[in-house]
Amino acid sequence: MPCNYFRRLLLLASVVCLFSLAAPLNVLADDDFATWLAAFQKEARQAGISEKTLATAFANLSPIPRVIELDRKQPEFLMTFWRYLDVTVSADRVEKGRRLLEENKDLLRMIERRYGVQPRFLVAFWGLETNYGGNLGSFPVIGALATLAHDPRRSDFFRQELLAALRILDEGSIPLEAMNGSWAGAMGQTQFMPSTFVRFAVDMDGDGRRDIWNSLPDVFASAANFLASSGWSTGGDWGCEVQLPATFNLDLADDQKITKTLDEWQALGIRPRGDSHPFPDPQRKAALILPAGVSGPAFLIFQNFRIILQWNRATLYAVAIGHLADRLTGMGPLLAPRPWSEEQLRRTQIEKIQQTLTDLGFDPGPADGIFGTKTRMAIKAFQKNRQMPADGYPSPELFKIMVETP
Repeated sequence: MPCNYFRRLLLLASVVCLFSLAAPLNVLADDDFATWLAAFQKEARQAGISEKTLATAFANLSPIPRVIELDRKQPEFLMTFWRYLDVTVSADRVEKGRRLLEENKDLLRMIERRYGVQPRFLVAFWGLETNYGGNLGSFPVIGALATLAHDPRRSDFFRQELLAALRILDEGSIPLEAMNGSWAGAMGQTQFMPSTFVRFAVDMDGDGRRDIWNSLPDVFASAANFLASSGWSTGGDWGCEVQLPATFNLDLADDQKITKTLDEWQALGIRPRGDSHPFPDPQRKAALILPAGVSGPAFLIFQNFRIILQWNRATLYAVAIGHLADRLTGMGPLLAPRPWSEEQLRRTQIEKIQQTLTDLGFDPGPADGIFGTKTRMAIKAFQKNRQMPADGYPSPELFKIMVETP
């Protein structure tokens, strides 16, 4: 979902969530909600929302407890890189995507000529966001957003999204009864948040409505407009799988501020995996990522990878988009060997790693089970201190060394 880092909770619990499990459900009494809603309607009127839209959208509106429940819910496990790809880039999704890429080639090429975004990437986003339109979400968008805007935890963000959703109703792009989406208000086959829709949705089919629910021209053009407006490199790739030399300075990995030309990376011993030829375009800038740690696959990533991250901030999501786009045009699976055993860390195990790091004088941030930048850097510092490969990755092996070893 562009500009919305919350939705990955719904992507099969594939990345560590950003939400606090400790917060109690906080849907307040109906009287309190009614008071809040009356004040919000005054704000909406001042923002230019019509009386007709307000009367229709807020008729018999009440909070949705399930929305708050999902907002508070955390995944128990940190899904491994390979299992995440199993789900997001499955054989069925690749096969269906190839067929849909061919079926819609004329439309997609026309959109590519206008926006400069390659068809395979548009289909890849379509596939990951809604399984090619098969899962749009069933929550009423206005009800879900009103629930979250009323809840104090992220009220300011969702108040703005609710205002944007009302503007969409005002412009007539979708009737209220058809305005359904995710529990967090993401909408349509692109899973745009309302504010993203307002800024980037496109009426490509010329029917006077920006319809990302039912019109494939609007769906693809809206996605392409978002990517192009974010800085998509026309004709550019996302990255490539590479092989590291046996001895490599891991401080150069997983920091996208560290960029080198492909020629410079090659001088450090990095090679395209499965290809003995040198990199094409040797002066092209790239950064190095190890999304599964030093024992997993390595990728050199380009400008368009960073644009994918503007759609969704999760590194695994961005790799999956790029890999699915490659698979749709005939490329094979990743070449890095898959481990014979894949143990998934629990959120509580991440918390124990964080607490141990704190006790040892490193600073991972709060012991909240969230694997973020501070935790990764603290793990790296611990690994260097113990003369271990410093990849900053919270592996089961690291857990055993830090927590289980006396």
